[in-house]
Amino acid sequence: MEHAQFDIGTEFEIATGQRWRCTDVGQRSIVAIELHPELEDVWFNGPPYPVPEVVFDEQDMAGAFQRQEDGIVAALLEADRRLHPGYPHRAIRAMTAARLSEDSCRYPRRRLLRIDRVDAAGEILHPYAAECTPHSWQILLYAPFSGVFSALSEQDFVRLPPALSRDFEARRSAM
Repeated sequence: MEHAQFDIGTEFEIATGQRWRCTDVGQRSIVAIELHPELEDVWFNGPPYPVPEVVFDEQDMAGAFQRQEDGIVAALLEADRRLHPGYPHRAIRAMTAARLSEDSCRYPRRRLLRIDRVDAAGEILHPYAAECTPHSWQILLYAPFSGVFSALSEQDFVRLPPALSRDFEARRSAM
């Protein structure tokens, strides 16, 4: 869903099947409560709400839909126009093992691992885990177009601009 589709009271689902109700609309995000089916409706009266309110950013909203059918249609359309090359099995295994490592699990800024970035050469860098070094955190990266694994210091990685659709298009056409 797009930001403009949300109003206070809008109900929606996410890919995991959870239902949510929008409780506030901000400039670039929304706030929502999860509608747990085992709870009576009185739990969802507010504000204030006796259940936690959760912030949904642009990425989260893009994964929301009003009906399951809408989510399926959106996934099929995305697959047809997908700019991302995907991940081979060996890359997924390596990324998953690193993400589950003790270091990565205790990394304090996990939201940073949600944002692909683009370097000066136009390479898309997908952060998948973090590693503690004696002086700082290293962000472990995978470049989906070239299949190369690398690492950057957290400070160097966060300084790179977020990868946008145009960066994926440019990288894809450069291949």
